[in-house]
Amino acid sequence: MPIIGCDCTVCRSKDPRNHRLRTSALIQAGGKNIVIDCGPDFRQQMLRSDVRQVDAILLTHEHNDHVIGLDDVRPFNFQSQRDMPIYATSGVAAEVEQRFAYAFSEIRYPGAPSLCFFSIDKDHPFEVAGVLIRPIEVMHGNLPVLGFRIGDFTYLTDIKTISDAELEKVRGTKTLAIGVLHHTPHYSHLCVEEALALIQRIEPEQTWFIHISHHMGLYEEATAQLPDGVDLAYDGLKVTVQTS
Repeated sequence: MPIIGCDCTVCRSKDPRNHRLRTSALIQAGGKNIVIDCGPDFRQQMLRSDVRQVDAILLTHEHNDHVIGLDDVRPFNFQSQRDMPIYATSGVAAEVEQRFAYAFSEIRYPGAPSLCFFSIDKDHPFEVAGVLIRPIEVMHGNLPVLGFRIGDFTYLTDIKTISDAELEKVRGTKTLAIGVLHHTPHYSHLCVEEALALIQRIEPEQTWFIHISHHMGLYEEATAQLPDGVDLAYDGLKVTVQTS
């Protein structure tokens, strides 16, 4: 936000908490930087946060607002002199390889991004840069999407439903980041009412709504309507969590 061509109060707001780039997260642990999702704003997000090192990228799913910034890993390739490790399901990797075919060609032009995929799935925890990560499958309409639990922090974007079995992986989470589009029911995203019902089942200490539409309303007004321990996230928000 603001949305192109929109004159609503949120898009015209001067409050920086109403100005949002595409949803992503940076996990910093043990001197390592792990990025969740790499959308079209990746370059701007890295510059704004003065991030000079990325050790791995986790992809939740293949939609462009979560992957299309991968061309901008090139400065990190140059800095580290290695391929960027990308953790994703085999289906997501295939989609990315198709969209960035020039990066996977046998004859690559100089300066193309260097990406190295590691296949993950919902059933097998994995380790990145010494950090244990537990994948959690949610459904984005009919599309499977991976969320990630890292210690007592869980990140679930683009979620509409979650199975009971996958929900068990979230139990004990203290800090939850969860995608909530706005107040009106949507076919592939949680609305506020649905999210609050799910939060009651998870019982985290603190929940942050992410992937928010301008239809959610102004930051201060929307936040005031939420129960204690539930807030809208905003760009640049920093949260301390236990990663092990």
